[in-house]
Amino acid sequence: MKLPFYSRIMSLSAIQRQSTLSLFFTILITVIGFLSTMLFTHILGKDLMGVYYLFLAYYGIFNMIGDGGFGQAAVKRISEGKEQNEYLTAYACLRGILIVVSTVILLTLSPFFVDLQEYNIVLCIIITLAAAAFGNTITMGVYGLGHVGVKNVGYGIGELSRIIIQIGTVLLGYSVYGLIGGYIAGIIISGILCIKYFTFKPAKFGIRHIKSLFVYGFWIFLISTGSIAFSYADTIFIGYFMTNGDVGVYRTAFQFTTAAAFITSAIAPTLTPKISRWSKDNEWDKIAPPVSRGITFGLILAMPILFGEIFLADKLLYYFYGADFAAGAVACVILFAVQIVSVFTTFLGTALTASNHARQSFYATSAAAVLNIILNCLLIPILGINGAAVATLISYSVNAILIAHFLKRYITIKIEKRPILNIIIAAAAVMGLFVFIYKLFVPLDNVILTLIPVCIGAVIYFLLLFKIDRGIRDEIAGMVTTLGLPWPKWL
Repeated sequence: MKLPFYSRIMSLSAIQRQSTLSLFFTILITVIGFLSTMLFTHILGKDLMGVYYLFLAYYGIFNMIGDGGFGQAAVKRISEGKEQNEYLTAYACLRGILIVVSTVILLTLSPFFVDLQEYNIVLCIIITLAAAAFGNTITMGVYGLGHVGVKNVGYGIGELSRIIIQIGTVLLGYSVYGLIGGYIAGIIISGILCIKYFTFKPAKFGIRHIKSLFVYGFWIFLISTGSIAFSYADTIFIGYFMTNGDVGVYRTAFQFTTAAAFITSAIAPTLTPKISRWSKDNEWDKIAPPVSRGITFGLILAMPILFGEIFLADKLLYYFYGADFAAGAVACVILFAVQIVSVFTTFLGTALTASNHARQSFYATSAAAVLNIILNCLLIPILGINGAAVATLISYSVNAILIAHFLKRYITIKIEKRPILNIIIAAAAVMGLFVFIYKLFVPLDNVILTLIPVCIGAVIYFLLLFKIDRGIRDEIAGMVTTLGLPWPKWL
């Protein structure tokens, strides 16, 4: 017997259902992750948090080498529906080989990673790479089969497990190693949870399967290189030019800004298999509408948060993470602006790459990545962590412009100007003005007084947005009521 809630979920369209599940877990993980980071920063301080963020940066680089872009290539080929077992087996073998190569490179270069020597983080990276070889192969296979909801649930529970384990181990005194151990456990758990839907069987593959993966995966690998530059170049250069503590302040501020992007993070991955199939079947007219709508919904949260944080970033960082982290206030505001740009970069980049135009995506990403590295080298010695944030904003903007330029050759994406204008009006003209006036007259000398404008501003923003944009209101209301949740009639 099916549960009513399950039936309501299944009554949604595929993209809405998958986006809803993804959004649910993204919200849950964002909230719990936000609270856990507050705990970690107060217990470990900025220096040890900096070590953990450097571990994530170096792991990201060597995991990229260990994947070689073949993971997304496997998703692409499997989602096309032909010779799925052969492509998955080929990917698993390639992944195993590349993990060995990545480990050898890591061990060779490890003497130069001065920041990691003191904590013996290199061994932790190797163990994490091995865990990823298992977990990522399972989740990529399930993702390619179109079980986006299963993949999202597996990832969501894995992330929740990571956070719970990290909290427990840090409280037990395992310090930064507790954070790393929880991260490894999360990868393994997400893979285990997806095994039931991993219906592949080992199959003999040939050179043509490897060539096919290589043709697509080569460009994905190069794109991933650019993405890694965006994600971690600032962290590594701050660690090189400054201190682990500065890394901790910067990355904590950056993580704080990801709250503005969780709608984008929830929706965009659900579009990849669909766009891949539509492009394969020459149904190009189906691609533009969900991409355009995704951009609008991504801005619904990102825009008001930016205008609110312009006035409140310093106080929120101080009360949430501690006095040491308030130094990241300016960088935090700049990074919130980055999240606005990333809405466009993510959705347009997904459309370009998933529609089998990975080469053009590489051109855009690589140019912006090179610019990112150059700007980091120039600006961090002068402006510190604020320079890293400026470098990220400029390079992200260039990436978005270049992706849009290439995409318009194949797909016409019409930005929903009126809904976005309504979002800006509600966010800037009304909510932002309220927060500004509140701060003028009320001293923000405790956390309660600081949270009041956040809560009231959010209510003002959504009330106004729902009143001036019936389309957004009706779409959100329809999804809420379909799930059996109440929607106020006065809205």
